[in-house]
Amino acid sequence: MRSFGRRLAEAVSERGPLCPGIDPHPELLTSWGLPVGADGLRRFCDICVSAFAGLAIVKPQVAFFEAYGAAGYAVLEHTMAALRSEGVLVLADAKRGDIGSTMAAYARAWAGESPLAADAVTASPYLGFGALQPLLDAAARHGSGVFVLAATSNPEGAGVQRARIEGRTVAQSVVDAAAAVNRVAEGPGSVGVVVGATVTAPPDVSALGGPVLVPGVGAQGGRPEALAGLGRARPGQLLPTVSREVLRVGPDVAALRDAAERMRDAVAYLA
Repeated sequence: MRSFGRRLAEAVSERGPLCPGIDPHPELLTSWGLPVGADGLRRFCDICVSAFAGLAIVKPQVAFFEAYGAAGYAVLEHTMAALRSEGVLVLADAKRGDIGSTMAAYARAWAGESPLAADAVTASPYLGFGALQPLLDAAARHGSGVFVLAATSNPEGAGVQRARIEGRTVAQSVVDAAAAVNRVAEGPGSVGVVVGATVTAPPDVSALGGPVLVPGVGAQGGRPEALAGLGRARPGQLLPTVSREVLRVGPDVAALRDAAERMRDAVAYLA
């Protein structure tokens, strides 16, 4: 099985370095004229799949599906399958992180044989990077990717992520730990990190050997033209993700597709 890192690099080369999000929060459902419930959720996602079918990778935000219980998870499974049928990689934004057998169960769910298993998943290392090992192992066995939170743009995260231990910020230690995993891989690494587009003094990702997911572009204030060289990133390393900036133009499929393609073209110089 080809690694996620290699599959992502090929997809980005062919379809551009943009990862639009599917974030069906209730306000968007209402503004799109859809019912706030599982039926509206499914219609919302079907529209997004049609609009984003030509892109490299798409990021469903798991929380907005969990809110509807089993019916929401059924829509998530349907949406992931529909994206894959269009040749689109799926990044499940689940931000899972725990220890021991619980982390192993999360690994089976999101990187194993489960119907929820995605091409990649986001994870939180703030119970210790080593606690993610069951997920990293499962992802390696199944050719999946993991994006580990390093430096997020929310102000509450700075107190932890910018704290220094032995001369390094905690965020930098996360990047360095991910880089160590990637160094033993052949080809592009499958362990990425998350660095917010509005983070000041971001960690150095130049030696990561894997992708950097960059949320916060658009409505949260991050501008595409300011991303070049973020954290000393190498060409082709950054994967900007945008949600509200694109989704607010819906529900027309053509308008959504046009907004996504404009944003993709705006960040194309990163590839």
